Amino acid sequence: MSSEQTILLVDDDADFVEMNRLLLEQHGYAVRVAYSGRQCLDSVAAGRPDIIILDMVMEHPSDGFDVSRTLRNSEHTKCIPLVMITSANDSIPFRLEPDRTWLPVDALLEKPVDPQLLLAVVDKVLKGGSG
Repeated sequence: MSSEQTILLVDDDADFVEMNRLLLEQHGYAVRVAYSGRQCLDSVAAGRPDIIILDMVMEHPSDGFDVSRTLRNSEHTKCIPLVMITSANDSIPFRLEPDRTWLPVDALLEKPVDPQLLLAVVDKVLKGGSG
């Protein structure tokens, strides 16, 4: 891991953001934060991160879906690795899985996220694998 690798952490839960920001920084990552889909897109436009950790449901239930598809449909951002975090699988009658059309992410993690699993998935995705 290199301190040159930048993670954009996007979630509307400030406690979740702070806890995971500290964890990631302790493991050598530079971390930028955003608290909404709009802030995420603005942050990416201001400077490309190496990876984005994105909450699925923020201000609107579709925020994570919308942001992931927006990023994947742009030539400038389509190759940024995306890790989506959700608790939605607990409340819906089917299982969400990454796919190219509706959920174009490299990995999907369940909340609450185990810190060691988060670190392992970030490391794997940054190395070019899917989580």
